[in-house]
Amino acid sequence: MQIIPFPDRAEWPRLLARPMQSSAQIESIVAPILAQVRTRGDAALIELANRFDNIDLSATGLHVPQDELDAAEAQLSTELKAAIRQAYSNIRLFHEAQKQPVQKVETMPGVTCWRRSVGIDKVGIYIPGGTAPLFSTVLMLGVPAQLAGCREVVLCSPSNHPAIYFAAKLVGVTKVFRIGGAQAIAAMAYGTESIPQVYKIFGPGNQYVTSAKMLVAKEGTAIDMPAGPSEVAVYADDTAVPAFVAADLLSQAEHGADSQVLLVSTSKKLLSSVNLVLSTQMNKLPRRDLAAKAIDNSKAILVDTHADAIELLNQYAAEHLILSVENAEAVAEQITNAGSIFLGNYTPESAGDYASGTNHTLPTNGFARAYSGVSLDSFVKKITVQHITPEGIKNVGPVVEAMAEAESLDAHKRAVSIRLASLLD
Repeated sequence: MQIIPFPDRAEWPRLLARPMQSSAQIESIVAPILAQVRTRGDAALIELANRFDNIDLSATGLHVPQDELDAAEAQLSTELKAAIRQAYSNIRLFHEAQKQPVQKVETMPGVTCWRRSVGIDKVGIYIPGGTAPLFSTVLMLGVPAQLAGCREVVLCSPSNHPAIYFAAKLVGVTKVFRIGGAQAIAAMAYGTESIPQVYKIFGPGNQYVTSAKMLVAKEGTAIDMPAGPSEVAVYADDTAVPAFVAADLLSQAEHGADSQVLLVSTSKKLLSSVNLVLSTQMNKLPRRDLAAKAIDNSKAILVDTHADAIELLNQYAAEHLILSVENAEAVAEQITNAGSIFLGNYTPESAGDYASGTNHTLPTNGFARAYSGVSLDSFVKKITVQHITPEGIKNVGPVVEAMAEAESLDAHKRAVSIRLASLLD
């Protein structure tokens, strides 16, 4: 890794910038795909799958039948099935605790307001094919959808990996389709003869999938969040174990060449030690070529003080932030911008990716400054309810009348006045 010692603050924005791609160029490729699916439905999906993924869906069909989903379990080892079930249990336990009881609030005598959570009726989950079968993401998105009570959960993926099908069955996915790319996003956004239209789309993907999600969001289909390549920042001091830090950096780097890796420290000794073990560990990885490209583009920044490190990390707003420092929990309280935080020497980011219980669908590309990661709330709508008694309208009515009159909205005022007058009869 390139070590950058004590950069001037004016240089921070440049050092922390993510690689930018031309959104206009990507949209020019994606928009015609969306249009084809919108106008030609299943026929377009079959044609596009053949063109981009070399899959002949005219033979297999778009829909994965139930017997194929059922057969997936027998294709997995007992050890992997046990691991997936344990991860499911942990994720469910953490997300179940996010349920909020209805709390009725009497704002004035006779005026009662409350809010209730209602699951989004129809949601779509996208699981990319790519170089890794992301069955863990099926759990991360399927579990909160299941807990929220979403009535229809559609999953699209070009991968037919049995672990994806096993996880889909575990979380109660209602329909699975073997389609990927921007065309899968279009199918869920618009609906086709086979694939139901959904109200909100979740899941990661490459630049074309991300662009498709952003475009359909402009047209009214909700999405989980804007997303880009996965990223990790590690803040480490002399209490950190260099081998652990290197392993965390590589666990992120192996996602792909466009993954973002950042190491920050006040200790030159720590940075040098991490660099020494980094290459040794990388050479042992099956995906070392991908990891090497990401590491080549990564940075290790040496700063003067702890305060500088905190300010720099809050500017970066990492998707994953590992704090391998003394008093890590206290340090975490100073972090205002991060998707998910991992504390201490024994909390690898990969634990959150798979099985600790938190959700791994997180804001990237600096969006952690304003966005949260996926949670149970992502799959529900909050509907407010209010009930006003005759006593209540007497109390709140004059307030409404005065405000409506000041805004010159006479019909608003009259809707209250006619009720108050009726109570005088």
